[in-house]
Amino acid sequence: MRGQRSLFWIESAGAMFCAGLALLTLISKDWIEFFFRVDPDAHSGSFEWVVVGAALTLTLALSLAARHEWRRSASSPS
Repeated sequence: MRGQRSLFWIESAGAMFCAGLALLTLISKDWIEFFFRVDPDAHSGSFEWVVVGAALTLTLALSLAARHEWRRSASSPS
């Protein structure tokens, strides 16, 4: 594991969570209405697409941050 810092693991876990959220929303669009008992878009589906877009954006950002942290700690002397 090359002595990775905890920030790498936090960013990696966040990226996996966001990717899972995007996948869940693509598979089951009604999970938001079921879980939170609200219908923010009156079943138009637009809010779900916002959730997918935001989750994928966060997945990309957190993945790049984790990659940066991995390379930074790998290049530092042990």
